[in-house]
Amino acid sequence: MITLKAVAKSYRVRGRDIPALQPTDLAIDAGEVFGIIGHSGAGKSTLLRLINLLERPTAGRVVIEGADVTGIDGAALRDLRAGIGMIFQHFNLLSSRTVRENIAFPLRLRPGMDEAAINLRVQELLERVGLAGHADNYPAQLSGGQKQRVGIARALANKPRVLLCDEATSALDPQTTASVLDLLLDINRELGLTIVLITHEMDVIRRVCDRVAVLDAGRVVELGNVVDVFLHPEHPTTRRFVSEAEHGDEGGPDYSGVAGNLMRLSFRGETTYAPTLSEVVRDTGIEYNLLSGRIDRIKDIPYGQLTLAMRGERMDAAVAQLRAAGVVVQEIAR
Repeated sequence: MITLKAVAKSYRVRGRDIPALQPTDLAIDAGEVFGIIGHSGAGKSTLLRLINLLERPTAGRVVIEGADVTGIDGAALRDLRAGIGMIFQHFNLLSSRTVRENIAFPLRLRPGMDEAAINLRVQELLERVGLAGHADNYPAQLSGGQKQRVGIARALANKPRVLLCDEATSALDPQTTASVLDLLLDINRELGLTIVLITHEMDVIRRVCDRVAVLDAGRVVELGNVVDVFLHPEHPTTRRFVSEAEHGDEGGPDYSGVAGNLMRLSFRGETTYAPTLSEVVRDTGIEYNLLSGRIDRIKDIPYGQLTLAMRGERMDAAVAQLRAAGVVVQEIAR
């Protein structure tokens, strides 16, 4: 659906070119939810805005559905943007217009669309986002979650093929964030829409994305399926995001005084619920202390991670049995 070929972006500041995005290659498949995560200033918003040419690349090419759109302008650019909806962090609603009028706004910009068709489409969208009873309210009368639902409805008005989400949940509380992410997932599944989502929260990536690119200082430092990146992060930036998702701002626990071999066991899919560890303990006679653990889901995939201090004469046999059962075993350096 979307291919970025050696795309780069620099800004001219006081006579100097300041790079915001280093040459980047990305391919985003039709119908997937693709996440881009990075800290503030990493270049993720710049990357997102290159897709619909709100920012023009300094170098490289932007290809949408096989067509090079890098240099298009005028009517061709308007047609491209009509097929790419965008949801903003701070909603960007028109405060002097009702919910109904905000959703209708992009439809009124399309030539040849009559009022009856506009009203029908707006009603469909109000029902889809759960705001049928708020059509005549103004943005000031809505909660943050309701405002973002209006933003989603407006982004869907022209029946886009791609939906770009620019930190769409960072201004919302956790419960509202969960409901908005569920709505985006429903839209992705029901409409087959390609969604590109940027965030600085690994938990958002875990809930809804199929694949993720991790940005640091304008470079993609890690790319892969979310379940692989989340369970086995390789780059230090990715490991920090995963640690923040698991432990908050406090960082990881200190195991320096714990006896035994420190091991991290990662389960995914049906092995998450199998009594594998109990069987290994019974068969090998090893002992363990459970230091931390988490069982959850990465989108639709159940997973578990346990950190153990393991002791016993048959450690090698225990590790081999765990791996044979599909468990990923990693020894943690102290």
